[in-house]
Amino acid sequence: MPGNLTLAELKAAVKAGEIDTVLVAGIDMQGRLMGKRFHAQFFVDGGWEETHCCNYLLAVDMEMNTVQGYKSSNWQTGYGDYILKTDMSTLRRVPWLEGTAMVLGDTLDHHHNPVPHAPRNILKKQVERARAMGFEAMMATELEFYLFENSYESLRDNHFTGLKPVSAYNEDYHIFQTTKEEDVMRAVRNGLYGAGITIENSKGEADAGQEEVNYKYSDALDTADNHSIVKHGIKEIAWSKGKSVTFMAKYDHRKAGSSSHCHQSLWTLDGKPAFFDDKDKHGMSALMKHYIAGQLAYAREMTVFLAPYVNSYKRFTVGMFAPTKAVWSADNRTAGFRVCGEHTKAIRVECRIPGSDVNPYLTCAALLAAGLDGIEQKLELEPEMQGDMYSAGDVREIPHNLREAADLLNGSAMYRKAFGDDVVDHYHHAAQWEISETDRVVTDFEIQRLLERA
Repeated sequence: MPGNLTLAELKAAVKAGEIDTVLVAGIDMQGRLMGKRFHAQFFVDGGWEETHCCNYLLAVDMEMNTVQGYKSSNWQTGYGDYILKTDMSTLRRVPWLEGTAMVLGDTLDHHHNPVPHAPRNILKKQVERARAMGFEAMMATELEFYLFENSYESLRDNHFTGLKPVSAYNEDYHIFQTTKEEDVMRAVRNGLYGAGITIENSKGEADAGQEEVNYKYSDALDTADNHSIVKHGIKEIAWSKGKSVTFMAKYDHRKAGSSSHCHQSLWTLDGKPAFFDDKDKHGMSALMKHYIAGQLAYAREMTVFLAPYVNSYKRFTVGMFAPTKAVWSADNRTAGFRVCGEHTKAIRVECRIPGSDVNPYLTCAALLAAGLDGIEQKLELEPEMQGDMYSAGDVREIPHNLREAADLLNGSAMYRKAFGDDVVDHYHHAAQWEISETDRVVTDFEIQRLLERA
């Protein structure tokens, strides 16, 4: 669903005094919105076409450290500029911020060529690849997160201790408990809907204080845009009400992790479902089987894009609804790839591996690239796994840690062909940095475990 403002409508809203600020945002490696706040009058008078940003925005870590070792951005090249070219189809109001609109942009070099390792450009390349094959990639991401009574400021003051979830008990589908959280969640649903994102529902998830927000499926690029805006908006809305949220894949080893399951299907360019065949046992077309076969073939190689941090892998825990095996099954939540909507035109594959900490553009691009390769190579779908995948032996496992996943990506001929060597090298280096940073830091766990007894 495109944004809910045209440039002409924005000009009218600025003239009427309804909007005075326009956020122009690009997407960084972590999936965050990065950009500038424009005075709305300057924006509509001609500033709307493009702006500039430092190229270090695609070469920093979560702490905004200038990480060395990137080919594209470093001290030797002087950290020059990129162009942020607005995509005016994403222009929208931001109802939870007074007098504010937002537009997303694409990252270009000085010659107005797409920067290859910019997340939005990586996904757009795979979307165009699908269209060249005659298909529109349709996707939907779910977002789970924890909502806390604490404000971000109080958590920082207390060194991120004393986290207090808004609920004292598991609230999965629990209407009474979620009624207590409506000051935030009602504002989330209405605010995001007002921003042009078709919010379907919110619900309590599988642990105390855990929430889920679902928004309507769309084409892959629109879904990734919506995902980033939803995540950003939830943080801002919770902050405005003195609360905080986390999208960490696993904030506490005793609690359920937070996922971002990704539903996928291909449709023909004239709007027909390409995954549906009512003659098949599950209603799956041959094309769908090739697509899933591709995702299974490259499931381990793509994991960096589905689980980008050391913490991400702590979510893959037996018995907590996060998968540990990269296999497929029909309507089985213990499998990494679950076929949903059997025998209907809504048939699709749900990848259950991504956590809520992902960059959605990279996740969607990685999944799409693998599926399209499966179609091009006409890969045969392996037999369906049934039963409890947690206890299944001698089957394809999700990488156990980021180090393993990074090595697999680095050696992936398929992703080097689909994304380009420079892109794979860029994100392999990002993973290596995350590993080195985690390796050097002493954790609370180590102190509690070793200080006296070691």
